[in-house]
Amino acid sequence: MRPGLLAVAVLASIAGAPVPAAFDLHGATRAGNRAEPHAVVWLDPPHGITPGQPARVVLDQRNLDFAPRILAVRVGTVVEFPNNDRVFHNVFSFHDGKRFDLGLYPVGTMKRVTFDHPGLSRIFCNIHPNMAAHVMAVDTPYFTVSDADGRFAIAAVAPGSYTYHAWRPGRADLAGSVVVGPGASSLDLRWP
Repeated sequence: MRPGLLAVAVLASIAGAPVPAAFDLHGATRAGNRAEPHAVVWLDPPHGITPGQPARVVLDQRNLDFAPRILAVRVGTVVEFPNNDRVFHNVFSFHDGKRFDLGLYPVGTMKRVTFDHPGLSRIFCNIHPNMAAHVMAVDTPYFTVSDADGRFAIAAVAPGSYTYHAWRPGRADLAGSVVVGPGASSLDLRWP
């Protein structure tokens, strides 16, 4: 259970009120007949869900690569960009989403960026053209990235009807409706 829901549950049980239920939404992402790994899946939040405390997240630079290459964060999250490589890097994003240029910085140092509005940011290194990553900032507490087998889980979703979204580089965005609640906690997504 998410910390916010746990606090509500504790207060509700003290007051004698019914405890709100939450469900884990499980599913898989596929392209045709094969698993589609590293897809970002999120649910639009229902009205009345207040923003939680975004976490600090790391997008590492090591061996002339970003890790992870696909990152999903909640709006307001600070992403740290440590340089754990043996060379200088210059991380930037000039396309959609959050636009920034961190400038040249050496091994052992770190820069930070706050992703303050929803959208996709394509991340590159100005010195190493083969380095690329994507950061999808979403304005919801309900999001995840599918694993190497295309499986995903969104934890502690309040029951109700949601609009879902799925994104993967090189694929069209998917969107539709899903109901979460007793007996309804799965969502399988498929790109053509």
